[in-house]
Amino acid sequence: MKLNDRIRRGLMAACMLAGAAAAQAQVLTRDTVKVVYPGDSAVVEVPGSQDRYMEEKSVLPPGDEGKLTAVLRKDGLGAAGKTGRDWAKWRPSPKRALWLALVLPGAGQVYNRKYWKLPIFYGGFVGCIYAMTWNNQMYHDYAQAYIDIMDNDPATQSYNSFLHLGTTITPANEERYKSIFKQRKDRYRRWRDLSVFTTIAVYALSVIDAYVDASLSDFDISDDLSLHIAPAVIPDRGIVTPGGAFRSPAIGVGCSLTF
Repeated sequence: MKLNDRIRRGLMAACMLAGAAAAQAQVLTRDTVKVVYPGDSAVVEVPGSQDRYMEEKSVLPPGDEGKLTAVLRKDGLGAAGKTGRDWAKWRPSPKRALWLALVLPGAGQVYNRKYWKLPIFYGGFVGCIYAMTWNNQMYHDYAQAYIDIMDNDPATQSYNSFLHLGTTITPANEERYKSIFKQRKDRYRRWRDLSVFTTIAVYALSVIDAYVDASLSDFDISDDLSLHIAPAVIPDRGIVTPGGAFRSPAIGVGCSLTF
């Protein structure tokens, strides 16, 4: 009987050990990652869960723990790079938008993804350049005509191209045409200079718009920011009399800003 009891206890102990070993093997092979360090032949079993690693990191040597953290961080960055950029959370950089707008007009708006502004700025550039070219050509033509009418040389009569059909310049109307050519010359020169300054202003506006737009890209425009304007009754506290007989309220407009 004693021999049978010992055999029965031995079999039960063997079954318990086998069950524990099988359970431990399932835990280790179910959620583990093998990390092989470069230049080292050691293989470390690291649980796949970050919480499990935090519980068991004390059993690793200090040097291996630092290597393991670096490997996990590098792997996390690689996974983030593969997922791509989240355009819903992306915000432009004001400095980069400024430099792009300075180098190429309109590039700052493209970087800020405000493509609808491109026709406005490029339309302004085209209009200003056309006006500058036209006024410059007219200025040179009238300047040459004014020079020709002032030199009294019969061989230089470019001013005749500005006269109406059948009109000629005589000593009686010569002074009047000299004044007309001088006024038009000065007028087109002034308009040409104004076109140049307008072109520079459009360029500066495109740069400022790109920088400000990028700076305000993360500005809070939620429902908490609101301005309410409504009629209001304003009490009159300017005149103080016994009993308040002369005090009367006034009707005005009230503004309330919520932020």
